[in-house]
Amino acid sequence: MIRYQRNTSLLPYNTFGVDAEASHLFFLESPAGLTDLLDFPGFRKMSDDMSNLLVLGQGSNILFTDDFHGVVIRNEITGINKADEDESSVIVEAGSGVTWNDLVDFAVNRGWWGIENLALIPGTVGAAPVQNIGAYGVEAADVILRVNAFHLEKKEWLVLENNECGFGYRDSIFKRELRNKSIICSVVFRLSKKVRPMLDYSGIREELERMNISEPSARDISSAVASIRRSKLPDPETLGNAGSFFKNPVVAEPEYRSLVTKYPHLKAHRQGDFFKIPAAWLIELAGWKGYRAGSTGCYEKQPLILVNYGGATGRQVLALSEKIQESVVALFGIYLEREVNVF
Repeated sequence: MIRYQRNTSLLPYNTFGVDAEASHLFFLESPAGLTDLLDFPGFRKMSDDMSNLLVLGQGSNILFTDDFHGVVIRNEITGINKADEDESSVIVEAGSGVTWNDLVDFAVNRGWWGIENLALIPGTVGAAPVQNIGAYGVEAADVILRVNAFHLEKKEWLVLENNECGFGYRDSIFKRELRNKSIICSVVFRLSKKVRPMLDYSGIREELERMNISEPSARDISSAVASIRRSKLPDPETLGNAGSFFKNPVVAEPEYRSLVTKYPHLKAHRQGDFFKIPAAWLIELAGWKGYRAGSTGCYEKQPLILVNYGGATGRQVLALSEKIQESVVALFGIYLEREVNVF
């Protein structure tokens, strides 16, 4: 039987540490539990409006600004298995409720390459394709082979190959056409057995040099990335946050050239005819780094992180984010899009 609770606090289930109440909370421990979920008395009526349905992993990319008057499904599907392999690669399937960093550890401990640069990203495996998580030059879309999901409206299984997932920068079909309509049950990855270090991004080489490592293994790189992240980012266990609150904006070349004229020290990453500008740089130059107002603020070491110092409401955090957006538009003419999902 699927576990069910009414009028339950979501405080333990979001890394921002914001208190909100879910009208209906289900705990999904296996794909087989979907049958129990659909047969649960009153579930059809509870979920008639799919906009009032939320699939929740670790709550590491969510900001609750009010109670959730709908159905929350807490994904707790576990398990990591090697499904297949050949001379150059290995196929790994992971349950959507698996902690993402546990999957990274599983891979690098076996010498498999592909996700070592994504070490210590908070959240679950199921969130990886939804958000197309990325860091240090790597995205989940680079290694996802397929996604196995269940369509709640059609009551049928979906197997989406990589090219059917609509991956983009922090984007996917699961955030658009399948939003609130599907539950990801497992994700299948293709990892490499061949040495494939990605080192030319945000200080990885320097960190490896500090560690006295010249020929790094996948484990070495994941350790270096984890060290860098710990030095810059607050631990949600001690300071509530949801990681990067905003996406890095992407601008056309003429806009980029205009910005460089005014700000010669601007750093950006070229993507074809466009340039990705670090949102943290824009926020810091706008004067927000280290800003604090009551129980919320902008993290002193990384301005891309909004934090809850204790007791902040989701509305207070959202209000701060809107002020930051307004100031960046006023100064640079660039609108910062939220990466965090607001409810």
